[in-house]
Amino acid sequence: MELLQLHYFRIVAQYEHMTKAAEALSIAQPSLSKTISRLEEHVGVPLFERQGRSIKLNAYGAAYLKHVERVFAELEAGKREVLDMAGLAKRSVLLAASISNVLPELLSAFLERHPQTHFRQVLEPTAVMKRMLEDGEIDLCLTTAPIEGEGLEWRGLRTDAIVLCVPEHHPLAGRERVSLIELKEEAFIGQRTGYWFRDLTDQMCMKAGFKPNTVIEVEESDAIVNLFRRGIGLAFLPEFSWSKRAHLLPNRVFIDDAEFKVTMGLAWSKRHYMSAAASEFRQFVIDYYAAL
Repeated sequence: MELLQLHYFRIVAQYEHMTKAAEALSIAQPSLSKTISRLEEHVGVPLFERQGRSIKLNAYGAAYLKHVERVFAELEAGKREVLDMAGLAKRSVLLAASISNVLPELLSAFLERHPQTHFRQVLEPTAVMKRMLEDGEIDLCLTTAPIEGEGLEWRGLRTDAIVLCVPEHHPLAGRERVSLIELKEEAFIGQRTGYWFRDLTDQMCMKAGFKPNTVIEVEESDAIVNLFRRGIGLAFLPEFSWSKRAHLLPNRVFIDDAEFKVTMGLAWSKRHYMSAAASEFRQFVIDYYAAL
């Protein structure tokens, strides 16, 4: 088995079409088909279901692909480590974040000290971010969801109350505190189901005796703010997120529930190589919040 075979296998798995994969690889389609057949002979089982030139990963192929992706992730990590050692690597940090509103302050403060650093941010549900950490696709994950698992480490940074944002002319505007059950008939704007913060607030409300009526679901917290300002519904936000937008969301109400809190934390993999830039940013974030 050769590394080139594995690379071809990844591309065919991506396109699930032999001709399109061959075009992407700039090789002849018969040559690609023979390469995949030789790989299947080596593995000992078929990896695809074939229907003419269209092919689809079968259960064996899907399982094998996970391991192949790890091989290439490890090779990329090895390259990054060697370039780091030689001082030739581009200072880059691959960062996933479910709480994007804290990033401008963090990144600007870090870039003042390390202006040559390049950041790439992704926004995904918690389960996807965890998988990306495990596969070495990202360096760090800044999130309100504890990310735990074998080979992963999660460091809590700060804990805040979850507050209720209320439109200006709403009957609850001006209240200091409210019980959850009072919100039973209200309409909400929130992240879509599958994002940890949405799932957390839904669970807390159901524990109080009702399921929130979420009329609009979004992915970005900034989209929640924009919709909220149009008076469409109420919104839950961590207090640290609200504090960054207090000028836009002047009416916030505390919830009469001691458990209605959320902890922001930083997660990373202990199995994959972390570049010098990513290690520096990790320590910077930990020190930044410890000093608050």
